[in-house]
Amino acid sequence: MDMENTQVQMRKGILEYCILHIISRGEVYATDMLDELTAARMIVVEGTLYPLLTRLKNAGLVEHKWVESKSGPPRKYFKLTPVGENFLQGLTETWSQLVHSTDMITNRSNANAKSVPH
Repeated sequence: MDMENTQVQMRKGILEYCILHIISRGEVYATDMLDELTAARMIVVEGTLYPLLTRLKNAGLVEHKWVESKSGPPRKYFKLTPVGENFLQGLTETWSQLVHSTDMITNRSNANAKSVPH
């Protein structure tokens, strides 16, 4: 197995959750999202982010508005819709359950593990 590919797939699996969480803090510009995701080592490129934002918009989870910029073309700012807020709440509950379950499995020592017949 390719370790790097597996790591990339794990990151992709939680990318939507992370993006919705960033947007939940208030209106945000896509470049700022990219910066935060990159700083967190999520390794995202524009070619990944923009199609995902479009899918989230089409699903009614986010909306955007155009804001004039003094230093260039207008910028598109994203925010969660009420449906998106509910969706994020559900994902947050699922994430908490997954973290708890994963910790239970990965922090269990061999001495404490029940013997499983082969």
